[in-house]
Amino acid sequence: MRSQLLTQSLLSVTLIFVVSSSIVVSMAGESSASVHIVYTERPEGDDHESVHLRTLSSVLGSEEKAKESLVYVYKHAASGFSAKLTPEQVSELSKQPGVLQVLPDQKYQLHTRAGMLH
Repeated sequence: MRSQLLTQSLLSVTLIFVVSSSIVVSMAGESSASVHIVYTERPEGDDHESVHLRTLSSVLGSEEKAKESLVYVYKHAASGFSAKLTPEQVSELSKQPGVLQVLPDQKYQLHTRAGMLH
């Protein structure tokens, strides 16, 4: 009986460790992903999003993952999209046909002086 209880305890601890390790690895992969702007050749036709999803799917492995990663589709002044990508995915995406450039998204802050606006 005691041996059985010890075995169950060890199995529980092992299971908790495996689940915790999986969560940490999953979170580490997500934290290394950041938004990038992907400039592409202008696709033929009107459905830019489908073309961009196919390109992204070829790197991420599925259309579902591509849809989760896609942030925005650009189709007027420039052709391309923004997506959450890891450094490895950026490297692979840069090699895809029709991809011109992949750049990290940058945020700019407007600097004003309160007295200047009156």
